[in-house]
Amino acid sequence: MSALLLKQINVQIGASLSVDVRPEGVMPTPAKPKSSLDDLVAQCDAKAPLPEDLAAWGQSKPVGREAW
Repeated sequence: MSALLLKQINVQIGASLSVDVRPEGVMPTPAKPKSSLDDLVAQCDAKAPLPEDLAAWGQSKPVGREAW
């Protein structure tokens, strides 16, 4: 790709780029930034209630020889 084209679509050399081809032309789709596990965990609310199905699963009794 030429440097002029990269400048026009605001993309740096070495960056990930997805392209969406449409009847009206080629449209660059910005790549989603990758998040680290620490970033994702920082977004979690540790005090949020568990979803109903997960809470019910956690309260179920063993039916075999599971170790709880």
